[in-house]
Amino acid sequence: MTEQWQPSACILCECNCGIVVHVEDRRLVKIRGDKDHPASRGYTCNKALRLDHYQNNRARLTSPLRRRPDGGFEEIDWDTAISEIAAGFKRIARTYGGDKIFYYGGGGQGNHLGGAYSSAFLKPLGSHYRSNALAQEKTGEAWVDAQLYGGHTRGEFEHAEVSVFVGKNPWMSHSIPRARVVLNDIAKDPGRSMIVIDPVLTDTAKMADFHLRTRPGTDAWCLAALAAVLVQENLCDERFLADHVNGADVVRDVLREIPVPEYAQHCGVDEELIRAVARRIGTASSVSVFEDLGVQQGPNSTLCSYLDKLLWILTGNFAKRGGQHLHSTFGPIMRHTPEVGRTPVTGAPIVAGLVPGNVIADEILTDHPDRFRAMIVESTNPAHSLADSARCRAAFASLELLVVIDVAMTETARLAHYVLPAASQFEKPEATFFNLEFPHNTFHLRHPLMDPLPGTLPEPEIWARLVRALGVVDDAELEPLRAAARRGRDEFTTAFLQAMAANPELNKVLPYVLYETLGPTLPDGLRGAAALWGLAQRAAMTYPDAIRRAGHADGNALFDAILTSRSGVTFTVHEYADDFALISHPDRRIALEIPELLDDLRGLAAGPTPLTTPEFPIVLSAGERRAYTANDIIRDPAWRKRDGHGALRVSVEDAAELGLVDGGRARIITATGSAEATVEITEAMLPGHASLPNGFGVDYPDDDTAAPRVTGVAPNELTAAGWRDRYAATPWHKHVPARLEPVPADG
Repeated sequence: MTEQWQPSACILCECNCGIVVHVEDRRLVKIRGDKDHPASRGYTCNKALRLDHYQNNRARLTSPLRRRPDGGFEEIDWDTAISEIAAGFKRIARTYGGDKIFYYGGGGQGNHLGGAYSSAFLKPLGSHYRSNALAQEKTGEAWVDAQLYGGHTRGEFEHAEVSVFVGKNPWMSHSIPRARVVLNDIAKDPGRSMIVIDPVLTDTAKMADFHLRTRPGTDAWCLAALAAVLVQENLCDERFLADHVNGADVVRDVLREIPVPEYAQHCGVDEELIRAVARRIGTASSVSVFEDLGVQQGPNSTLCSYLDKLLWILTGNFAKRGGQHLHSTFGPIMRHTPEVGRTPVTGAPIVAGLVPGNVIADEILTDHPDRFRAMIVESTNPAHSLADSARCRAAFASLELLVVIDVAMTETARLAHYVLPAASQFEKPEATFFNLEFPHNTFHLRHPLMDPLPGTLPEPEIWARLVRALGVVDDAELEPLRAAARRGRDEFTTAFLQAMAANPELNKVLPYVLYETLGPTLPDGLRGAAALWGLAQRAAMTYPDAIRRAGHADGNALFDAILTSRSGVTFTVHEYADDFALISHPDRRIALEIPELLDDLRGLAAGPTPLTTPEFPIVLSAGERRAYTANDIIRDPAWRKRDGHGALRVSVEDAAELGLVDGGRARIITATGSAEATVEITEAMLPGHASLPNGFGVDYPDDDTAAPRVTGVAPNELTAAGWRDRYAATPWHKHVPARLEPVPADG
């Protein structure tokens, strides 16, 4: 490889596959997979090849903006922006209390590093309520995980004899390293099986040995029937349950009473197919399971998370090659704790430390004294991504202070009082904390490919300037740490520990301390990577043996390896027996009995409650992932080579009944709103089920002077905040009652 190729990573899904990039005049002119990346090993999908549409587009911001009294924006200098914003948040904290300041962000699919610095600004103000996109997806699963074993699990699909995907289409949404290679390997091997539970005939379902095509919203009955067959046909791993699981007998007593034929009818799947799948799972040498948004954003989502985990726990597919595993974390992105807090106004559950997105508007649009008064949004677009966008816009517009940090003028930024332009993900050191693999787990610090676009700043520098403006740290107190950092890692470690012990208040601004002291000593524009030093120390203390197996003597050695390994580094190497040590319960056993969910499981006996009505008879899945969708991180629609307008996919039967024409137009109407979309008629959809893709409905300028145009449908103009899971309040984006009407060609 010549010097013109630089290692980096794709930023369009959680895999963050390694890529190498040829840069010319700030353009990413050539992109291909990085063979040296320890996780992706040269693999990448088609989406990564279009990343220049993110890096170079007309939507980039290049100056701080302040809202004028007339509603427009004016450019201001950075010093003015920082001083006014800091003063504004201090006023909010002084007048109402710091807990009235709400933070939404922490990074998108590829930019978590900047968000690591946010706490240094928020904690001194007294702000502690926060949320991000994970509260729209993963908090129900996290609550279940916390009670079962206290951490997140991931399947070892590369080696699994049986792979189960529940509401998941990894051919398009990936989420596992080298997804399409792994899927093809499974499909080609007659000794292995792929099982898909999904109402849609997805690309993955077409490859599967078993496709359980459930009616929309009935996944819980299908999963319960599968688990019941495991118990009723004596397919459980008795030795594993006796040695490693508490509460198995209580769970099995409930499952023995389930009428499998009746549940098969409820979910629309043939009973013999359910039994065949359960037998395949129950007799396999290894099983891995992956659940995703198809069930996590639909009815009974938290119950589904519990039930799909029963499939691999009851059969003992834990702590073995090809099974399910707990794993190390480098920078934890969620708290796995069974304790649930409550939001200050609505009393909604706060799971994994995250306020549910579906209640944010209600926490603002009220005269309650504890309502959120101010908000800071970083690298995300909740006005577009949260349910009932119109109500979210009204809520954000009512705030006394809204500040947005982003690379583009997003729908949320248009509502802000101040907009701060961030450097792109390729103009600064960046990383993701989606480090979820076992036994080898990897971390990749991406070096900047170019300097920040003039007028922009990396988020760590933005947060540092805001902290300085608060005046909460005496700069003189940092001088000994700066001097120690210049002398070397070991001296810095000693000085740092002494400083934290002498002044515990510095812990509130810990990322800022590292940025200001260790940061200037880091090479090649990597000052923003300073916060990783603390995470490396914690990882070394948490997983000492696994860190050493990966070749790192201690936290400093790991940190240095991260800085110098341009294609990423394996930071832990676990042995399979380590899985049990990673269980957080004192007895290191899985706690299978969750009383609330067992009550819900018993309640399935009443059968599904129809959520559609004669007025809204179609189930709309709002936000399907397709070949050319990537949330809204790429706003330029030119990146899409097909499906450029985000077609509404409908079944052959519904099209015939409603008079819809392939390539024609349809109006989608829900209780919340309406929109028009191009129609695609496909056998992939069941009758009564339609889907819209994610990533559409954002605005983008046609040229440098034209007003922005919008391509496709913004799904959350159609979703409702009240449709949500009762445990985690995650939205039912994949189950929206709707009505479809043809739009005349001349209309």
